[in-house]
Amino acid sequence: MTLSLWEAIFLGVVQGLTEFLPISSSGHLVLFQRLFGLEEGALTFDILLHLGTLLAVFAVFWRDILDILKNPFGKMGRLIIVGSIPTAMIGFLFKDYFDTAFASGGTLGIEFVITGIVIWWADTARRGFKKEREMGYVDALLIGTLQGAAIMPALSRSGLTIMGALFRGLDREFAAKYSFLMSIPVILGAGVFDISDAMEQGMAIGAPEIFGTLAAAVAGYFAIKYMIALIVKRGMRMFAWYVWLLGGLILLDQLFTQYLFTF
Repeated sequence: MTLSLWEAIFLGVVQGLTEFLPISSSGHLVLFQRLFGLEEGALTFDILLHLGTLLAVFAVFWRDILDILKNPFGKMGRLIIVGSIPTAMIGFLFKDYFDTAFASGGTLGIEFVITGIVIWWADTARRGFKKEREMGYVDALLIGTLQGAAIMPALSRSGLTIMGALFRGLDREFAAKYSFLMSIPVILGAGVFDISDAMEQGMAIGAPEIFGTLAAAVAGYFAIKYMIALIVKRGMRMFAWYVWLLGGLILLDQLFTQYLFTF
């Protein structure tokens, strides 16, 4: 099925919001792509949506990114590199399993429920004080390992990494900032890894793909701003209730009807 312009914009908004809110972008995209019947030939669009979220990170954190580029082996650069190592290893070793896991509606429902538990648990963490200067490489390795686990569909990358950061005693605002900056090498790496497959499928880029990418960038920008303010002032438990409800509906449908989600 070919994407219409409005379907592409809708999926772009979904990607932009769910990449940075702790509710799993991959899980939502799998869910909506199945509902729209976009099981094949959508890899190019998926890459472009991630490009849109990457633009959102650049727009919000351009000063930090510029500082890192000026001194890539400064403290923040080293923390991102160290955190990216376990993520890359997990992705390389278990990519085939992760791809298979996307095919199961039951798996998707269970992982949404697990994401809700992660969010709730993260919100119980005591307020830490560690920022860039106090954060250590062990912190980065542990957070990067959790980021690797989030390659599984419906496990939220931002939820897992922020949870790990909070339990390692990071300041709440810095925890969100580090989580979002850590997404840059992940998104770039995934794009490089998938681009050869996309070229084999044929990388047709038209108006729906362009507007979907822009929608992801704009939605992602506001999601990052909202998430940073939320984690500092209020917490994230409302998202736990949302993914529990969504996961529960998927599981109930899989068990009894398979009417809404026939996968």
